[in-house]
Amino acid sequence: MMTNIGGIEATLTLNENDLAITPSAREKLAGLIADADDEITAIRIFVSGGGCSGMNYGMTFADQPSVLDSSMEGEGGLKVVVDPVAQAYLKGAEIDFVDDGLNASFVFNNVFQAVGGSGACGGCGGG
Repeated sequence: MMTNIGGIEATLTLNENDLAITPSAREKLAGLIADADDEITAIRIFVSGGGCSGMNYGMTFADQPSVLDSSMEGEGGLKVVVDPVAQAYLKGAEIDFVDDGLNASFVFNNVFQAVGGSGACGGCGGG
């Protein structure tokens, strides 16, 4: 299925089995896009790093999604894009937004299940 994001045709559509976004996270992300500059069309979910400390999961604004990105659209103008490498590490993950009054942040849940690891260090010596 083709999805148009900012004039770019994305060929893959993400669904809740690929990446779940809680209602509180959807609301916050949609608000961030609405408050961003006009050239911002989506939120990019990315994965970086590795090794004993695990992968780093994050988000940034996207002004030009790639034709290789998978995309998800939601209520309130929410558009999310994920590149093919990050999608492999995010399969089955959930993004939540938690605000306990003192701290507010996005939380990535169930990310380790995507890579099938045990949670133990493999002994790379970086200890």
